[in-house]
Amino acid sequence: MATPKLFEPIVIGEQTLCNRIVIAPMCQYSAVDGQMTDWHLIHLGHLALSGAAVLTIEATAVEPEGRITYADVGLWDDATEVALARTLQSVRRWSDIPIAIQLAHAGRKASTDVPWKGGGQFPPNHEQGWQTVAPSAIPFAAGQHPPVALDHSAMNRLRESFASSARRAGRLGLDAVQIHVAHGYLLHEFLSPLSNRREDEYGGSLDNRLRFPLEIFDAVRAAFPSNRPVTVRVSGTDWVEGGWDIEQTIAFAKALEARGCAAIHVSSGGLDPRQHIPLGPGYQVPLARAVKQAVSVPVIAVGLITDYDQAEAIVSRGDADMIALARAILYDPRWPWHAAAHLGAQVKAPSQYWRSQPSRYRDVFITDKQKGIKP
Repeated sequence: MATPKLFEPIVIGEQTLCNRIVIAPMCQYSAVDGQMTDWHLIHLGHLALSGAAVLTIEATAVEPEGRITYADVGLWDDATEVALARTLQSVRRWSDIPIAIQLAHAGRKASTDVPWKGGGQFPPNHEQGWQTVAPSAIPFAAGQHPPVALDHSAMNRLRESFASSARRAGRLGLDAVQIHVAHGYLLHEFLSPLSNRREDEYGGSLDNRLRFPLEIFDAVRAAFPSNRPVTVRVSGTDWVEGGWDIEQTIAFAKALEARGCAAIHVSSGGLDPRQHIPLGPGYQVPLARAVKQAVSVPVIAVGLITDYDQAEAIVSRGDADMIALARAILYDPRWPWHAAAHLGAQVKAPSQYWRSQPSRYRDVFITDKQKGIKP
């Protein structure tokens, strides 16, 4: 019986992954001063046993003002690096899953409360708030304190902040870096004409709006070990008339590929409260398909992918090379196990958990010898 496409290996950069299932970055809003806590050890350790091909650490701010909330993870100094190192050391003791990190800056969507407390934005004078920055002094929503438009000096600092975080990620032995250029955060704000009204070389034409995100990519690529992949997450469209769209995304994807981007993860939206998103199973897959048809690097689809046959169809049809799970794998952290059982494939699973499966399903797990477990 042929291996289902979802469970075939794939090469990203110089790294071979065991299947086509990605755990997408998911903010946990549980850090203290940017430092990971025991929650992250529990959360990431749990997902590291899922059988997926790669685990992506949540949006990780490259400077304190780049956090979405006061409780976001960061990687901007020695303290945040040490905290992340502690978590990684514990997770890696029990799992060999490749681990990536998403480096990010929240831009004008920063300085907010955690979602379960409403997620409202704090003004700069609030004890848990700070002054936000953006390409232009346009707030995300009416009534919010406007961001400060970045000048060239601040942009130079940000390039170095991204590069510095990438160097720290390299020291930590992380297997890949993903740059967050989606969901209305800073780098996406530079791309979209709805949020970027600059009149210098970073605003106006498409080439100008691409310029700063591409400079950030170049800085990260130069700072991260050359044999490990750097990927990018994009929003394929703003879902608002006159905003960022799939044609511009394709142009961006081609420019990224030319600079050595190893894979492109296609999401959407997040830039403008007026967005009208046609939610439904796999609603973002057409965006991934359009990008895949234009580039040769692997493309990852995400968004309401929950069904095993649905996921297999996406990769077997060639709509995308991989699928990413977020909410679905929070709800079912063993989703890859169940997909393998359903499709007749194999996944890695810790020997401590093998007895959890009825005997007729045990062939979905690989043997001790294959896993390399020593008695």
